[in-house]
Amino acid sequence: MKNYRIGVRLGIGFLAMLMLMAVMVGIGVWRLQGIGDATDDMVKNALQKERDASRWHAAIKENGVRTFAVMRSDDAEFQKYFQTQIDAESKKVSDTQKRVEAAISSPEEKQLFDEVGKLRAVYRTAREDIFKMKAAGNAEEAKQLTNTKLVKMMDDYSGSVLKYANYQTEIINQAAQHINDSYQSGRTLLLSLGVIELILGGLLGWLLTLSITRPLNQAVSIAETVASGDLTSHIDGSGKDETSKLLQALKTMNDNLLNIVGEVRSGTDTIATASSEIASGNLDLSARTESQAGALEETASAMEELTSTVKQNADNARQANQLAVSASAVAVEGGSVVGRVVDTMGAINESSRKIVDIISVIDGIAFQTNILALNAAVEAARAGEQGRGFAVVASEVRSLAQRSAAAAKEIKALIDDSVEKVGSGSKLVEQAGATMTEVVASVKRVTDIVGEISSASQEQSDGIEQVNRAITQMDETTQQNAALVEQAAAAAQSLQDQASTLTQVVSVFKLDNTAVAVKPALRTLDITPQRKPAATMRARVAKADAPKLKQASTTVPAKASEGDWEQF
Repeated sequence: MKNYRIGVRLGIGFLAMLMLMAVMVGIGVWRLQGIGDATDDMVKNALQKERDASRWHAAIKENGVRTFAVMRSDDAEFQKYFQTQIDAESKKVSDTQKRVEAAISSPEEKQLFDEVGKLRAVYRTAREDIFKMKAAGNAEEAKQLTNTKLVKMMDDYSGSVLKYANYQTEIINQAAQHINDSYQSGRTLLLSLGVIELILGGLLGWLLTLSITRPLNQAVSIAETVASGDLTSHIDGSGKDETSKLLQALKTMNDNLLNIVGEVRSGTDTIATASSEIASGNLDLSARTESQAGALEETASAMEELTSTVKQNADNARQANQLAVSASAVAVEGGSVVGRVVDTMGAINESSRKIVDIISVIDGIAFQTNILALNAAVEAARAGEQGRGFAVVASEVRSLAQRSAAAAKEIKALIDDSVEKVGSGSKLVEQAGATMTEVVASVKRVTDIVGEISSASQEQSDGIEQVNRAITQMDETTQQNAALVEQAAAAAQSLQDQASTLTQVVSVFKLDNTAVAVKPALRTLDITPQRKPAATMRARVAKADAPKLKQASTTVPAKASEGDWEQF
């Protein structure tokens, strides 16, 4: 597998996993499609027919109650009202019968439905005959036929509809069981495929991981060997993948380190000799720059104190200006807010007046409802015993209408009071707006005066800052010169120490299977200056642009130091 890149290997592995997942998804979609089709068929056919049959059965019961009411009543208007309801319900049942008949899907269902149709025709014919008999004046005979013949027909008719509804319920249960069986089988199949995918994926992942981590572990071992100083490792970088390229790069690094360590060992003595010569030339230069640095230091300190005081005054003035500008902005915003409050109070006043009009309309509606309830109570009283229940309802409606009218009057009184208070509030807000306008103008005048003071203070601070900057630059230049002299001397000593250390460090590397430990004797010079600058001068030097001691000891060559002496 070394001849294939890691990306290609990972791509093949992920592609195989994606193909397995696609197979699982396809099977899952196929099984879900079957479940969805079965569910859709159950909802659109069996469940709809069961609901129609249930409504049909309820309609039979309702028309039966209306039929008995017609038989027991002698009021022609009452009979006409219920016969109208019976005809309307029968029309709905006929529509349901046609809809159910169009959806019949089996001979058994057809047989049950035909039985319902026959019993319905017989029942409707008997009911119409009894109604005609009552209309002809044979009320007692009609009642007797209703209690004997018609009741049995209605029970048979209702029982056949109920039997058809139970048949549809059984069909629904069978469809639900089929859907559940399909779900269980699909779930088992998907779980089995999932287990297979996990096993194959784990095996493929293990192989890919092993093909990547084994060369990486070899590379880590080689890197640790090189880090310990052993450059004699044998590195095999055959292959075309990334890890093989990494081993090849480590082999190249190891070979280059062999050459570098050999060259470093030969150059350490030369470095030690050059550093001794550099140190001897810096002692005299350090004494000449020390006195000049002390004088400039005192002058710079005095100017810094003056600059600090002027800066503080300018900052205070600038802060005062910012506060004044902020106060002006806040005042302007306050005036804007008060204006919006005035507009809002006006809108609230207008809305309150509209609410009063709406309450008046509600009051009128309550009054009309009261009159209508009174008329309904009168009509119910005329109806006698049959209108007693309707009279109670009319009385309750009248009571509610009176309570609504009383509540509307109270709400109207409250809203009238609110309108007056909102008007008073609007006047107060307008007065507050005028006051805020005056405050904004006063704050703006104060802001202009503080701005002029801040500008004058800033100009004064800029002038003194320029004088202080010039003196500070002179002081920093002198301090840097003195620091450079000390650093050059320290760099020479550090360079000599580093040369000795470097010799000891490179001696730990194994070249040609042999550990070499070379510790040459280097001459140490006493390069401590006769006099050191003051502590305050050192603090200034630390903030200057001079390089740090460690950087000078490792990066500044002898020729660069000689160039600094010539420039100074």
